[in-house]
Amino acid sequence: MSRRILAVDTTGEFGSIALVVDGEVLEEVELHSPDGFAHVLFGEIESLLRRHGTGVREIDAFASASGPGAFTGVRVGLAAVKGLAEAAGRRVIAISNLLALASFGSRALRVPVLDARRGEIFGAVYDSALELVRDEVVMKLDRFLASLPDGDLEFITAGFPLPDVTPVKEAPRFLAGAIGKIAASRFDLAQDPAAIDANYVRRSDAELLWKE
Repeated sequence: MSRRILAVDTTGEFGSIALVVDGEVLEEVELHSPDGFAHVLFGEIESLLRRHGTGVREIDAFASASGPGAFTGVRVGLAAVKGLAEAAGRRVIAISNLLALASFGSRALRVPVLDARRGEIFGAVYDSALELVRDEVVMKLDRFLASLPDGDLEFITAGFPLPDVTPVKEAPRFLAGAIGKIAASRFDLAQDPAAIDANYVRRSDAELLWKE
């Protein structure tokens, strides 16, 4: 019996939704809405499911980008999948955007980087099994680069310029397909919708002390 996951990412200006079946992306819909996704998301989900003859109650789990990203965008995506999961009696898998970026890498150590605005970045280090090697952080780029471990590092971004580092891999801006595939591989980690929360990435104690 096929396992179906509906994945959503509304954490930035460029968002997407995807239907993933047995770990493969059946369709990913790219969305661009500078004004937010609250007014278009459910209509796009309805259209996607209709094209594939699938109802909400036929989805086995829902996945959402949990952040980091724009505060309102993160909340819109999470609220949508939590509401759909509650209605369908299903569970939710929350996936970090940094983890989704890391999934596009090919080297032993992957360094996903996202623009956090105000001269800062969100960053982390994952290994080839997509397990955290260094916690997700928010800080100035130069301090982040100085904190990285030695090794076969591969930087991964989605349209954010990274000066003076190599190699850099450009990942798609649209991450719902990747989120759905990761969720499929971690299906057993699905949670009750009420237990899911946003991942805003807290500052490390060292960074807080430095700012003070």
